[in-house]
Order: sequence, then C-alpha cells, then structure tokens
Amino acid sequence: MTSSLSFSVVIPTYNRPQKLSTCLKFLAALDYPREQFEVIVVDDGGETPLNEVVAAYETDLAVTLIRQQNGGPGAARNRGVEAATGEYLAFTDDDCMPHADWLSKFSAHLEPAPDALVGGHVLNALTENLYSSASQQLIDYLYDYYHNGDQGISFFTSNNFAMSKVKFLEVGGFDPSLRVASEDRELCDRWLQKGNPMIYAPEVQISHAHDLTLQSFWKQHFSYGRGAYRFHQARALRDAAPMKVEPLSFYTNLLTYPLNQAGKHHSGVLLSGLFFLSQFAMTMGFFRERLSMPE
Repeated sequence: MTSSLSFSVVIPTYNRPQKLSTCLKFLAALDYPREQFEVIVVDDGGETPLNEVVAAYETDLAVTLIRQQNGGPGAARNRGVEAATGEYLAFTDDDCMPHADWLSKFSAHLEPAPDALVGGHVLNALTENLYSSASQQLIDYLYDYYHNGDQGISFFTSNNFAMSKVKFLEVGGFDPSLRVASEDRELCDRWLQKGNPMIYAPEVQISHAHDLTLQSFWKQHFSYGRGAYRFHQARALRDAAPMKVEPLSFYTNLLTYPLNQAGKHHSGVLLSGLFFLSQFAMTMGFFRERLSMPE
C-alpha cells in the first residue's frame, strides 16, 4: 500500500465493558499506521463506567470516550461521527474483533472509489454456540442472495462498513428513531436512493462474538421485525419506490440454506429450524410494531 487514508473508527457500546476491551485490543493490533486513525467510543448511557477500560489503551490508540444518554446505536454512531476528525469513517461494534488488515483493506477499496460505501464480511467467533451460528448464517444467506445474484447490493451490517464522512453527512447519517434495529438497512437504502455506489469486500473481515441463547435469539429477531416495520414507514415518508416482494424461492432457499453448508459444530436440521423460528419471530415483531404505531 503506497498511501493511507485517515480513518475515524466509531464504536457504540452499552454495558459490555469486557467485550469493549477486547475490541480495543484488536484495534490496537491493526497493521494500519497509528497516526492515520483514531477510535471514538460512544457509551450509550450504560450503567458501568468505561473510563478505566478506555484509559488502558490510550498509549496504544488515539482513543476518545464520549458518554450520552441512552438513545440507541444509531444515535450513538451519529454522536461519534460528530467528534470524528478522520476523512473516512469505519464502523464496528463492541462485541467485534477486526482482523489485523481491516483498515488497510478498507483503504484499498476507498482510495479508488472515495464515494462508495464499502462493506466487509462478518465471521461468527462463537462457532460452538448454536444460536450465534444460526444468527450469522442468516446474514450469510442474505449476503449470498443480494450480493451474488441479479438483485444488486442493497445493505451491509453496520458492524463492518466504511465510507467518507462527507458522504455519510450528505445522506443524513443514521436515523435515530430506528432504535429497535434496521438502522443500517435504512441508511444503505438512502445511500442507494441518492445514487451512491456500494462495494462488497469480503476480504475485509471481523469476528463477531454475539453470545445468544434461545430467549435472546427470539428477542433479536423479534426486534428485527419491529425494525423492519419502522424501516418500511421511513421509506414511505421519503417517497422511496415500493420495495420488491421477494419470490417464494427466497424463503424456501433460506430454510434449506443450512442444510447445504458444511459445518462440524451443529446439525443443519437444527439450524434450519432456527431459521424458521427467526422468520416467525420477525413476523410477530413486524405486526406487533404495526399495531402499536399510531394511525
């Protein structure tokens, strides 16, 4: 790499000091020049003080801690961007571990395409956890479906994407009203609506340590359903074109996807069953939100 871009890495966090510490440890081990990036941690109203956690990395990172009242991850990311001094923004979450070449590979894509939103690939760090594995395989299916077919790239998860700060502000940042998920999907939708390019870079990788149980798996996908309804409402308010209804094959392929994946840790049948449960939970969340919203 002949040159380096200036990055601000933005991390929203809420009551997970140990996971945040691990994330900062991996950021301190990046192969990117230290003078070319900063880290901004936004404590979204958590109960546990994070000053000592962040201070432990001040000799290895240019790191800033900001605290705000709880406003959700979208609002926390926006607050981090307000303090960012980098030309480019890279977003990840406190339970993620960026690989050593994370910013280098973002830079390799953004230098020739500075107006693009670049999204990387997320790996499940908890391969022994059935529910974490199912949750990540669901994302993998969506990435395979949207990024490798004729549909065109339409979204990236916000724990692993980057773009210029100017373009982020031009599209209006994250919608802070989407506190129950889908804020990344909605941002990507606005990005595309304004004619901006998106690039999928699977070699830009992080490992995600999202520890789930059956209860939290249900809650996660119920929240996705609630967020999906709010996302549809937000699209309608900005007069976006109606969303295409996916064909029946999308859902049949989704349910059979785990059966076709080579995996040594979990039964494909169990994973497929959790895929079905996730879709049921999302449907319940969608209609719960619809019924609770004022006319």
